[in-house]
Amino acid sequence: MGEFRVLEIKQSVFADNDRRADEVRSELKKKKVFLLNLMSSPGSGKTTTLTRTIEHLKDEFRIGVMEADIDSDVDAQTISSLGVKAIQLHTGGMCHLDADMTAQGLAGLETGDVDLAILENVGNLVCPAEFDTGAVKNAMILSVPEGDDKPLKYPLMFSICDVVLINKIDVLPYFDFDMDKCREGILMRNPNAKIIPISARTGEGIEEWTGWLRDEVKKWQQ
Repeated sequence: MGEFRVLEIKQSVFADNDRRADEVRSELKKKKVFLLNLMSSPGSGKTTTLTRTIEHLKDEFRIGVMEADIDSDVDAQTISSLGVKAIQLHTGGMCHLDADMTAQGLAGLETGDVDLAILENVGNLVCPAEFDTGAVKNAMILSVPEGDDKPLKYPLMFSICDVVLINKIDVLPYFDFDMDKCREGILMRNPNAKIIPISARTGEGIEEWTGWLRDEVKKWQQ
């Protein structure tokens, strides 16, 4: 049999992306721009949570939002109506953003007048978790209707997040969702994760969430 080479393509792709992500963070630090990567599955309430977040923080920080989606500009229209900068990123069918895509988005957002940039990643619990975007912090939303077993089914997503928002707690009485079991699953994957139950619809828990984010932005800008 002839000789052949084995190329570890996936490993190489991730290594290159990690280097680019570090470059993005370094550039953000110099500009004192805090980038939050917000992830979740479709229908978890990501845009509604983002709307609440902006309402609480837009008088303190200059906010810019990058809405990533396979297609459409519905979310960008919603966010821009709140009076903050917003751009839509179309991924061309890809189910995630990597560091270079994020860098392109930041350039399009023009962060010279932005303190807090938020990337609303593509709705997916698998692909977005695999790629470091260059964000300062990663946050994800798990909604009650999705079930309390998601930390066991999607371990990588929960392991990379600095904060997990458990959304739609206002419908807890109508679903078989065990909050203690969910917390246990999250902390098993990530002992350092901050867990905040919220209802984006009613506003419950939003003060705690935005308080955490406010503190992180200020620390980054020091």
